[in-house]
Amino acid sequence: MVLVLGLGNLLMTDDALGGRIIKALEAEYELPAGVKILDGGTLGLDLLPYLEGVEKLLIVDALNMGARPGTIFRLVGEEVARAFAGKLSVHQMGLQDLLAVAELQGHLPGEVVIWGAQSGSVEMGLDMTRPVTAAMSRVLDGVVSELVAWGVRPIPSRGRRAEGLQNQKWYATF
Repeated sequence: MVLVLGLGNLLMTDDALGGRIIKALEAEYELPAGVKILDGGTLGLDLLPYLEGVEKLLIVDALNMGARPGTIFRLVGEEVARAFAGKLSVHQMGLQDLLAVAELQGHLPGEVVIWGAQSGSVEMGLDMTRPVTAAMSRVLDGVVSELVAWGVRPIPSRGRRAEGLQNQKWYATF
C-alpha cells in the first residue's frame, strides 16, 4: 500500500502546506485502490497505526531547510531524518520519532520520500505567504510525479486543478 501523508497545522500560516496539498490532491485526482491519502495534521505518534501495511510513504510538509521561502524540496534516505530532526514541539512528536517507533514495531515503510517547500512563516494565521502559496502547484506536481514513478496513476478529476488550489482558504469557527 502507498500512503500520502500531509503534515502541519492549518492555523500556522505556511505550516498548512501539507494539509492543503492533501486537500488539493483529493479535489483534483482520483487515486486507485491501494493508495490512501491522509491529512495527519499534528497528530505525531497517533499516526503510527496508519503506517501498518504501508510499503511506500510520501510525506508532504512545509520545511525549514534554511533556503529561500517557496523553494521546493524532494528528500529521500538520510535527508528525511535531517529535515525533521528539529521539528519537535510541545504539540507534536517529530516525524523522526514516528519513523523510529514504526521501525521498532516492524512497520517502517520500505521507501519514504518527502515533498515540500521552504516555509517563510509559521506564525499564527490562516493565510500562507505568497512564495509558499505560489509553490503549491509545483509541490502537487511533484507528489503526482512521485506516485507515477511508483506505478500509481492518479486520474485527473475533470480539470479541477484551478479550483482545488485556489479554494485553499481556511477559516476557523469557535
